[in-house]
Amino acid sequence: MTGDRTSGWTRRQALQSLALAGAAAAWAPRGLAQAPSRRIGVALVGLGHYSRDLLAPALQLTKHCRLAGLVTGSPGKLPEWQGRYGVPDRNVYSYDDFHRIADNPDIDAVYIATPNHLHKPLALVAANAGKHVWCEKPMAMDATEGEAMVKACRDNKVQLAVGYRMQHEPNTRRFMAMAKERPFGRIIKLRADAGWWGWRDGADDAWRLDPARGGGAMYDMGVYCVNAARYCTGLEPLAVSAFDETARRDLFKGVDETMRFRLEFPDDIVAECVTSFGRNLNTLQVDCERGWYAMSPFQGYEGNAGRASDGTVFEPQLGPRPRMQAEQMDQDALAILGNTAPRAPGEEGVADLRVLDAAFASARGDGKRVEIARG
Repeated sequence: MTGDRTSGWTRRQALQSLALAGAAAAWAPRGLAQAPSRRIGVALVGLGHYSRDLLAPALQLTKHCRLAGLVTGSPGKLPEWQGRYGVPDRNVYSYDDFHRIADNPDIDAVYIATPNHLHKPLALVAANAGKHVWCEKPMAMDATEGEAMVKACRDNKVQLAVGYRMQHEPNTRRFMAMAKERPFGRIIKLRADAGWWGWRDGADDAWRLDPARGGGAMYDMGVYCVNAARYCTGLEPLAVSAFDETARRDLFKGVDETMRFRLEFPDDIVAECVTSFGRNLNTLQVDCERGWYAMSPFQGYEGNAGRASDGTVFEPQLGPRPRMQAEQMDQDALAILGNTAPRAPGEEGVADLRVLDAAFASARGDGKRVEIARG
């Protein structure tokens, strides 16, 4: 983290702006003068690690949501879930009879947290049943699938929000604002690295090594880099050059272990990114003409913190996990209750998928520069 001090933005101004942005992002859902009294009934679709360890506990912390239903392809999980959360039999579904959710007034929205290949088909069923859709990232296997999800939700007049939890985190929202404010002058380049060593050995996560189900580091962690590069610049990338640097091909068969990619943005801005299942990576840095600002970790479940070249410190704003997921779901619930756009709508997910599509094409071509499709 190196760079020059800014002459156009004082430390006091930065800290005041940070405090205001953090307070607004962290407390607005719970501090509205006329907060809605009705809670959004949420059905969790897919009862693996993310739902079990993060989403379900987070729903217990929300002010505008409640756990109302369960959808799973593993019925053996249901007794424990129903015993713990008191979900009645009438609100429990399999993937095969998921369409019956249309007749259930207890459920307003579904949160899809399944392997990636199931996102689109389950989202279409939910939208056609008249239920709002919250979907984990990446929202689909490619941009074409994502566009079909957006259309289905639009045609059925339901909301579609992508689970970009970081866009609900106060320090991240401050970085998003700085993309417009340019407190250190013109952005020159940025770096975003996201990765983790190994993965959970449970059956819930075996799909992460399966190309047919959307496995691999780029789908799982690379999306954080792509989304961060876009929200830190406020721009859409024009082209990408990507290199598959998988070392353990005996284990990673048909999926990427490590991907290095370079995004070209307007105004000659470049983003250098690495994503990996073989390295612990969690850093975001934006270099500008008069300084820099950075976060590390920038996509953790908790403790996201950073600093800037002028001495500004970005302290963690939210409490321990799963406070971030609770904030995300409360914000998305308020969008439904207030009939306003969610912070991360389906179109945001499609924009990232266009980048992923081009990155995969580039990697297949040994790093050939590939232009990114426009919407």
